[in-house]
Amino acid sequence: MGATNETMVTEFILIGLSEYPIAQTVFFCLLLMTYLITFLGNGLIVILIIADPHLHTPMYFFLCVLSSVDFMISNNTFPETLVNCFFYRPTISFYRCLVQMYVGVLLFVTECFLLAIMAYDRFAAICQPLHYFQIMSWRFCVSLVTVSVGFSSLTTLTNILLRPTDFCGQHIIDHFGCELQSFLKLSCSDTRASELFMHLSSSFIILLPFCFIVVTYVRIGIAVLRMSTTKGRKKAFSTCSSHLTVVIVFYGTIIIMYLKPEQTSFSEGEKIISVMYGAVTPMLNPLIYSLRNRDVKAAFWRVIERKMLD
Repeated sequence: MGATNETMVTEFILIGLSEYPIAQTVFFCLLLMTYLITFLGNGLIVILIIADPHLHTPMYFFLCVLSSVDFMISNNTFPETLVNCFFYRPTISFYRCLVQMYVGVLLFVTECFLLAIMAYDRFAAICQPLHYFQIMSWRFCVSLVTVSVGFSSLTTLTNILLRPTDFCGQHIIDHFGCELQSFLKLSCSDTRASELFMHLSSSFIILLPFCFIVVTYVRIGIAVLRMSTTKGRKKAFSTCSSHLTVVIVFYGTIIIMYLKPEQTSFSEGEKIISVMYGAVTPMLNPLIYSLRNRDVKAAFWRVIERKMLD
């Protein structure tokens, strides 16, 4: 019976902002600009970190992984969202919707833990500089990333196993793309287990890394205040401010979305907020780390010089 019910819905209609043509045009222009910056910026950061030996350090290893995740996040949803802006109530196939939704879950959970790992890396660099490379060994760094991806995969797999199969013909998603909360609202089968796991896992995945980051930066702040030189304080602040900016935007928007009281539908403002953590945060990463980071800018010019000499 479950298999029969599942085939009742073969595609979903995505409402997005299709009821507001002018707003949708503005949205398309802003999203296109954001996507291009995200695509080119994160791609460039990954290439520079891989190509330049001077950037083969733990900090830039984590930045490379973060840029790779942001690159995949932007390409999972936004090319299709941009195309859909030209259609009134565009559609997405059932299985494409599942892929988009669960790949998104995997990537966002991974990013939550990556940001916490990067905070610990800054803590080790500032609070224990003499033992930094002993603490942040390559084996330890790779293990941290592997555990993060493994836990994200386990969370995503559990969501897949608990997903509803009965939709009773309901096929309108009031969003720009397939999102887990919107997807569960369409089901007419029992979704209590799915919703309970989603809320519990969201609280754990969002609040635990966020609280860890807050505690870590409090300890970093205490260490910075104890520094005797102004130059040392400025350098410490510079290395942390970029990461802290990304953390505030990412966790701020995602907490609003996933830790708010349950509602029957998304408001237009909530749809825009979802785009904030889905598009703006990945865009901030290359802008912040490339425009404000001397090492990345120096690596860029070294790569350019090598290409010109070749």
